[in-house]
Amino acid sequence: MKKMDFLKAVKNQLIVSCQAAPGEPLFGSTIMSKMSLAAKEGGAVAIRANGKEDIIAIRKATGLPTIGIIKREYENSGVYITPTLTEVQELIESGTEVIALDATRRIRPNNVSLEELIAYIKKNSHCLIMGDVSTAAEGKYAIEAGCDFVSTTLSGYTPYSRQLIEADFELIKELSTDSNIIILAEGRINSPEDASKAIKFGAYSVVVGTSITRPTVVTKRFVDKMKALTIKLN
Repeated sequence: MKKMDFLKAVKNQLIVSCQAAPGEPLFGSTIMSKMSLAAKEGGAVAIRANGKEDIIAIRKATGLPTIGIIKREYENSGVYITPTLTEVQELIESGTEVIALDATRRIRPNNVSLEELIAYIKKNSHCLIMGDVSTAAEGKYAIEAGCDFVSTTLSGYTPYSRQLIEADFELIKELSTDSNIIILAEGRINSPEDASKAIKFGAYSVVVGTSITRPTVVTKRFVDKMKALTIKLN
């Protein structure tokens, strides 16, 4: 998919992240493909998905472009979003339109560099590349390294980034001051109001996952709020 075609499709629009971890009730490609189809029917223009099989199933079910990742943990590294060439190759094989990967400066497994992964993607596919970052400096680094755009996904997930309970709107604002950076807002966007605020602060489009596709977490939010109120009333 050409960069301009993707950007035209997602501008000021909602991308839904359809992911479930092993052990969760909704885990599995069949369920995730149905979840993504429901998201499409609600107006989502693209899907962020984790794992080769899920991506293949989601693309078949929806026909929407996907932002593909593979979460895999390795010893001696905190990088787990598309960390090595192994995961990159699996994503290329999935047919995903966009490959997202950790674009922080942290040490990656096998000491592979971000630049090496980007060079491999560009040599071996036509995939676009999104860098997941946690700070404005990382956003600039990701673009300089060759990413097509960045996402604020990792804010709060690195020890040196802002630890917030809400979306990092300040990071979106900071990144938006650089005309070379296209920003997809992602992370703790919990309401339509948050999504609109992200666009106002300079996000090109918005990615929402948990608040749409993780009913266990959403249910717990309701339960916790109600318990807190009950304790207060008593």
